[in-house]
Amino acid sequence: MSSRRPNFFYHLHPPFIPEREARFRYTFGLGGISAFLFLILAITGVLLTFFYVPTPEEAFPSLEIITFQVPFGWLMRHLHYWAAQAMVVAVVLHLLRVVFTGAYKPPRRFNTLIGLALLVITLLLNFTGYVLRWDEGTHWALVVGTHLVRETPLIGDALYYMVVGGPDPGPATAIRFYAWHILGLAVPAFLLIGWHVFRVRRDGGISHRPRDHDRAPRLPRARLVQTETLAMLVVLAALILLSILIPAPLGARADLPARPDKAQAPWFFLWIQALLRFLPPVWAGVLIPLGLLLLLALIPYAIDRSATGVAEWFNRQGRLAQVVVVLMFSGIVILTLIEMGQ
Repeated sequence: MSSRRPNFFYHLHPPFIPEREARFRYTFGLGGISAFLFLILAITGVLLTFFYVPTPEEAFPSLEIITFQVPFGWLMRHLHYWAAQAMVVAVVLHLLRVVFTGAYKPPRRFNTLIGLALLVITLLLNFTGYVLRWDEGTHWALVVGTHLVRETPLIGDALYYMVVGGPDPGPATAIRFYAWHILGLAVPAFLLIGWHVFRVRRDGGISHRPRDHDRAPRLPRARLVQTETLAMLVVLAALILLSILIPAPLGARADLPARPDKAQAPWFFLWIQALLRFLPPVWAGVLIPLGLLLLLALIPYAIDRSATGVAEWFNRQGRLAQVVVVLMFSGIVILTLIEMGQ
């Protein structure tokens, strides 16, 4: 028998896992894939920092240098872009999987809040990275998006100056968004991912049915780790293929005083842009998004406080939570599609 100690990745799961919950179709590996995408973003992001210059005058030219002159710079940038888009999708799908399988129930309620915090940080990382392109496509984020921050009740002006660095977007904005992107958001994301994984492990690994748990057939964790590793390799191959076939966007250089013909939000905030057509900015950009986030946070503490139905897809006890999430995300998707058609 080998005396080798298992490596770090094997410690992410208990030695043996209930066979039913170890099946790939239960979790689809979405948590591990999300963490893997963050790792890709961290590696490519560090490489990009060697060439990117965070000033309004040099940001766009530095991206052109990365894309067209630095050896394999195009691959670094395109991988970074597609991994960022994929991480938004993976984190959202992971949240839906947690709700639809009751994985937010005790003892995992607090870890659900950590996951929600990671969702918010993932969106903000994408938003700040979107601005760092400093091309004409970022006009909405630089002007409309930042001014929505000012609509925050009581602390709006202070938040705006903290984010923008002055009365209008300019040189201070570029360096502040860069600092938020690589330090103010990326570092907390790294720490929260570690805390999230620790809590998963501490709470017994993948959520499982409490009844008959001791008698359930089990598989060694090596089987699950192998499956997750294969899923990550497939994701990496897909990202490389996307990077080769579909380059990351880079439009004309941004001209902030001039407004482009069609200023559009990044795709994950198009629903907010759609709401701005019908509602005041404070409602569309602040109160409704915060209200939806609060509603998600209340799922394990108020909407569904039962401890049964864990590890069961579309369990009966969690129907109200499932309906809330389906209605919420259906509305977001519909508004996004409406705005895409404008």
